[in-house]
Amino acid sequence: MLRIIQFIFVAVGIFFAAYGLITEDFQFQSYMMLSLGLMFLVMSIQEFKEGRKVYGWIFLPTSLFALFVTVQGFLLS
Repeated sequence: MLRIIQFIFVAVGIFFAAYGLITEDFQFQSYMMLSLGLMFLVMSIQEFKEGRKVYGWIFLPTSLFALFVTVQGFLLS
């Protein structure tokens, strides 16, 4: 189940990144960062469930930072 959710967030992030690169219109960059943060959060949960706590603790602050940047971007724009 977590793999499917992770794949969905990856696909959404790649879609928004490709859209921005092709059209040179970066208005959806915040949504790309949101999907990136949620992808890292799912990866962190997945690593904790598999017992690899070191990678889980690496992914957790990364996801929180990406989500913080996203919220800040939504509030400031």
